[in-house]
Amino acid sequence: MKQGKISFLKETVLIFFIFFIISCAPSYIPNVVNTPLFSNRGEFQASVNNGVSGFNPQLAYAISDRIGIMLNGSFANRTSDTTKNFHKHQFIEFGFGYYHKIANNGRFEIYSGTGFGKVNSFYDNELWYDKTDISSFRVFLQPTIGATTNIFDGSFAPRIVMINFSQGTTANSGFFIEPTISAKLGYKYIKILFQLGFSLPLNSRNINFEYQPFIFSIGLLATLGKKYKV
Repeated sequence: MKQGKISFLKETVLIFFIFFIISCAPSYIPNVVNTPLFSNRGEFQASVNNGVSGFNPQLAYAISDRIGIMLNGSFANRTSDTTKNFHKHQFIEFGFGYYHKIANNGRFEIYSGTGFGKVNSFYDNELWYDKTDISSFRVFLQPTIGATTNIFDGSFAPRIVMINFSQGTTANSGFFIEPTISAKLGYKYIKILFQLGFSLPLNSRNINFEYQPFIFSIGLLATLGKKYKV
């Protein structure tokens, strides 16, 4: 009986913790990590993703057999039908990087870039309220190791970011490491994309803003100009 009560208490605490995390108005919402895993010059990729960070369109292009560029966005506009709670954010970033083949299917790449965004949100209940209205500037460094085939692509990317927020004369910065696993399943030019990861603060003692700790998305990827092995 005591064990049952302890189990019930643990479940209650866990549910309350999850509710608290998703009910606040986060200032930092990590976008979907773009991992193109290019094979050759002229390869172009376009994807649309939806998940905890909202709608995430992404583009990537291999300008040579070693150099690639990317353009990523993240957008959300969520409102409540029964309360005044809402969340809106817009974010766009540009990246530039290097990729390298490892045998036929293995890939290593590293990208760096910068982005800008805005977050406007409000959450209120009987226990607390949270309001956000800020502008953001972010720099990222993203190494990736993975493999690509006709049917399946898989990768691991521990992205590192520095995010700076400003509201009037007030500013705050945070450093995060964001390990993600991505899987792309389909055939050659069209694949379904899945991504799961975390956003973990590296300077948590100095961070005084809310952040979304999870990265999860499902999307659709289209590829053109890739030279597949027969």
